[in-house]
Amino acid sequence: MSHASPDHTPSTDAAPAHSSGERENRGSVAWIGVLIGVLAGLLGLAPWLVTGARLPLQNLWGREVLPAEMPLSLLPLSQYELTTLVALMTVGGAAAGFALRFWRPGRAGARVWSVAAGVLTVQITATVQAFAVLRAGLAPGSASALYFAGVLAGVGAAVAASLVALFLLAARSRARAALGVGLLAVPVVSWAVEWVVNLSDAGNVSPLVPAVAHWSPAVMVGAALAWCGLRPTRRVLVWVADLVLLWVVPALFTSVNYVFGTRIYLGDLGEMALLARQILAATLGPDGGAGPIVMLALVIALGGAGALEVLHRRRRAVTTA
Repeated sequence: MSHASPDHTPSTDAAPAHSSGERENRGSVAWIGVLIGVLAGLLGLAPWLVTGARLPLQNLWGREVLPAEMPLSLLPLSQYELTTLVALMTVGGAAAGFALRFWRPGRAGARVWSVAAGVLTVQITATVQAFAVLRAGLAPGSASALYFAGVLAGVGAAVAASLVALFLLAARSRARAALGVGLLAVPVVSWAVEWVVNLSDAGNVSPLVPAVAHWSPAVMVGAALAWCGLRPTRRVLVWVADLVLLWVVPALFTSVNYVFGTRIYLGDLGEMALLARQILAATLGPDGGAGPIVMLALVIALGGAGALEVLHRRRRAVTTA
């Protein structure tokens, strides 16, 4: 029986090096993902941070102060800024998800979760700091406790929506990504308007801004649906969902701003619920103005999908020629 020469003995030296290299690569991908998430989270908060980040004046503040004397806060905590908070948080998640569509190293799961960790690091840090400042300044009492809990619940829901935005826009499925655009179109436009308003001199915002903001969600949704397409036929459900969101989300934003922006019924939950139903009924009804917006999105979607289909057929004809 012959024995293997020592020169031919399999070496195990390469295995640890290879394993170490893989670990280093995974580690670098994870840290890059966290960095992308942190930058995306900061981008979401940027329209607020550029204002100087002074906590808005509070109805229940413990003492009389001027706006410039309010403490620094990484979030604009106020019942008048609830939709702004949603926009700041969800745009952070959306920016991270959009970045993930172009950055695809390594395993998808690890990549997505590392980016999500970065976004959450920014948003949770901002939430903890802002609510610590708010708690320290509110006057004692049950009204302050209810206000604190209500705003905290709203911010928590906004953080959750941010993660939903991230996962939808990062998905390889065009249908999921298009659904994400439908969910985020109104908050993204609201975020962009915050930029314009905060960087403009008081009272000098162009009258074109409200008009552009009014129609921009329809353009975004229409373009996303055109890119999504109608094949396979189950994508029709995404079209329906996005058009419904385009109809409902602006009404929800209007209702929240109106109901929580008035001090008359603030704290009276029954009256606030009644007012919310009335505002929703008015904004969702035929006179609410949603019809033309939805129709514009549908026209853009159908026209864009048709144009892309024609282009695809021409390319296929040239390829097979």
